[in-house]
Amino acid sequence: MSSRTVIRGGLVITASDELHADVLVEDGRIAALAASGTPAAEAWTAERTIDATGKYVIPGGVDAHTHMELPFGGTFASDSFETGTRAAAWGGTTTIVDFAVQSVGHTLREGLDAWNAKADGKCAIDYAFHMIVSDVNQETLKEMDLLIEEGVTSFKQFMAYPGVFYSDDGQILRAMQRSAENGGLIMMHAENGIAIDVLVEQALARGETDPRYHGEVRKALLEAEATHRAIKLAQVAGAPLYVVHVSAQQAVAELARARDEGLNVFGETCPQYLFLSTDNLAEPDFEGAKYVCSTPLRPKEHQAALWRGLRTNDLQVVSTDHCPFCFVGQKELGRGDFSKIPNGLPGVENRMDLLHQAVVDGHISRRRWIEIACATPARMFGLYPKKGTIAPGADADVVIYDPHAEQVMSAETHHMNVDYSAYEGKRTTGRVETVLSRGELVITEREFTGRAGHGVYTPRSTCQYLL
Repeated sequence: MSSRTVIRGGLVITASDELHADVLVEDGRIAALAASGTPAAEAWTAERTIDATGKYVIPGGVDAHTHMELPFGGTFASDSFETGTRAAAWGGTTTIVDFAVQSVGHTLREGLDAWNAKADGKCAIDYAFHMIVSDVNQETLKEMDLLIEEGVTSFKQFMAYPGVFYSDDGQILRAMQRSAENGGLIMMHAENGIAIDVLVEQALARGETDPRYHGEVRKALLEAEATHRAIKLAQVAGAPLYVVHVSAQQAVAELARARDEGLNVFGETCPQYLFLSTDNLAEPDFEGAKYVCSTPLRPKEHQAALWRGLRTNDLQVVSTDHCPFCFVGQKELGRGDFSKIPNGLPGVENRMDLLHQAVVDGHISRRRWIEIACATPARMFGLYPKKGTIAPGADADVVIYDPHAEQVMSAETHHMNVDYSAYEGKRTTGRVETVLSRGELVITEREFTGRAGHGVYTPRSTCQYLL
């Protein structure tokens, strides 16, 4: 039996178009679009009709950078795949790409199997995986080829966190050389972790232990230096490069220069860098610990460069790097030593609303909102046009969005499994009303109607932007 839904009367917004259209959903996919009020649209019949008059009809968000249940600093990210994907749906995101972790001394396969086990049967929305490569050796390089065949087509490396995830330049170069051959995309955490560790040690020796020093030792110049180095290593290897969570204006400048040279170099930033700053890290009574993440929050003046990068396409994607740790019992591990504060912020539920606020504030256009939050991440990571757009044949991942509703972000009302909001008290205009994932109602007029296990693992093709 086929199931049909018609979404009537809304303004359909994709990365390329805005049109007043009705949308026909059949058997979990977009079957057709037709201008509202036309005979073609009026002729459609369906078991379910959703009235989207006065609302936006947008593709479900694609958050290409999340960390559910990530082990870090002796604890685990507080959102499970069940709670994290449910919160994502509340925020209008219908696909996440999370990170499976290879531990040193173990294979990529072991890491991927472990993450598949965590997520299987738990997710409210669809999901895919990147692979964190912590141990580059001949076997790892061979495994990269096999994973690409299975739809895991991107590999993250770290120039930070010596002794945990860190790869040296030689390991990075080998992985990049392999990706140049097999079509994979290397994602880079670009900070000079060796130098940062020296600065951490020196700061603690001076008695500088408060959370604000986390931002001071992880200097913008060390993000820029690592970004430059990663670009040059990728150039030597003839490989594409995607730099994650870009926070500093000097790093944006490195990406812009590389792209001006015609290199396959891409950049992502996150809402926390666009809306928060070192002022938050400096909040008294250890409150600043709530805002400890890496790359760190920067002084406010960096925000203009990030917004400009999003407008000029020197930055292509906004993801969350959602990696929540509760203030009580987790962030507090770093009282008296900022280096022991687990690194990460909650945000998977807030991204689409914060970026809509950026539309309201005049930073970006409506179509650019959809481009950086839905279409480009889907293209970048081989999910388009199945995800990231509203077009015939695409999965019916659709959000009915009320652009006029006002809300106040708060830990009291969010659905992430964490005891604080990074945006506590922030007033925003625009709110998710109804969410469909592959044609099934997950959020129905501000009520959760989904279920754990609806979301399925989604293999990916390779990056669709490579020259």
